[in-house]
Amino acid sequence: MTIRHDEASALASFYQDVDGVDLAPLWTITEQLLTPYPRPAAVPWLWSARTYRPLAARAIELVPVERGGERRVLSLRNPGLGGRPYAAGTLWGAIQCLGPRESAPAHRHTPGAIRFVLSGGGVFTTIDGDPCDMHAGDLVLTPGWNWHDHTNTGDSDMLWFDGLDLPMIEALDGVFFEPHPEFTQPAAGEHNRSEQRYAGDPRRHTDGAVSTALDPVSSPLLVYRWADTDARLCRASAAAPDAPSVTVEYTNPESGASVLPTLACGVERILAGRGTLPVRRTGNRIHVVRDGTGHSVIDGIRFDWEPGDAFVVPSWSAVEHHADDQSDLFTLADTPVLRALGIHREQRLDTPQPVTGVFAPRSTARKDHQ
Repeated sequence: MTIRHDEASALASFYQDVDGVDLAPLWTITEQLLTPYPRPAAVPWLWSARTYRPLAARAIELVPVERGGERRVLSLRNPGLGGRPYAAGTLWGAIQCLGPRESAPAHRHTPGAIRFVLSGGGVFTTIDGDPCDMHAGDLVLTPGWNWHDHTNTGDSDMLWFDGLDLPMIEALDGVFFEPHPEFTQPAAGEHNRSEQRYAGDPRRHTDGAVSTALDPVSSPLLVYRWADTDARLCRASAAAPDAPSVTVEYTNPESGASVLPTLACGVERILAGRGTLPVRRTGNRIHVVRDGTGHSVIDGIRFDWEPGDAFVVPSWSAVEHHADDQSDLFTLADTPVLRALGIHREQRLDTPQPVTGVFAPRSTARKDHQ
């Protein structure tokens, strides 16, 4: 269509006037807003344990835990998010480190959080007065607006993976934060009270993934032991000996829903020498390697991993996993929210992806500190 000079001038003036009163013409931006499939800003990425562990040790040495700092945390910053300290558009992921005989002060916030323990011992997290002991492989919940603090009674450092729905709650303009009146909560009395209440309850896990139950209330069980999760994975593997992998989701034992209203946690066990076919899902996922070595292919890029590594799979990215030896991948996902809104989708592909490149993790630590 040919536009006369006077029409072009009038149109330019119109757009200038529209912009001047903070309006936007939809017809110029429809393709940016209504995309044929999700186009997250976050990109597939991996954070190597070989890189972050020395930095965590330096943080313990150089950065005291005290009021004002609250937590000694190295957040997973996705390069696609313009410098924001988020692993994906809806998920916060981080490595928290606590030195010997240290305590991280009590506070509470509306974003919900989970802790997946990477290494160390002698630490407990007190959640609304219930001290929950933490061991490698355990999952500990701190539901939104629950008081929580961390105490290391041992002589060694402890590292765990922090997962929060903070970006999601921030997007909803629902973030509240409050420090506790005391540095830490009183932790007298018996530890692990919620665990004792549900000890041996098979409803703590679901084979595969939760597909129907939804619950606006967080799980009353606050700590899930690795030994129990491993046993459930072993039973699932025995029941499906030819499957390349089996998955178990941690669940609310009262409702069968995911552990938090906004966050799902699970473990996928990939059998030695086997690999899964690609799958696309709406929503974001962070994987943390508990055991084993192998690689994942995300949108054609190969990501090699080993214990402690964390990597992110953005919404609708095709992902497949391959294990050199038996490998366990802890998974944090925002699936409950997408399911509640009716926008959760999955697409399973029939053949492996062609590998078009190999991811190289960054390593910027100076040699004299390695």
